[in-house]
Amino acid sequence: MPTDAEQLATIRANTLARIAELTAVRKPSYSVNGQSVSWTQYMADLRATLEWCDSRLAMEEPFEIHSQGIS
Repeated sequence: MPTDAEQLATIRANTLARIAELTAVRKPSYSVNGQSVSWTQYMADLRATLEWCDSRLAMEEPFEIHSQGIS
């Protein structure tokens, strides 16, 4: 079973691949039978997913806290 960090890395990689596909061939937004497809909104959603993955992955990284006592 993959760890959370591995799953987040996979989601991030898949999202980047989808963004690469969409930016290779631009598509217009359109409506068919009352259903709208907004590529601009879809790209914004993909970017939000990417930012979410980045923030979650950053929390997985080890960190140090430096403090200084006052006497």
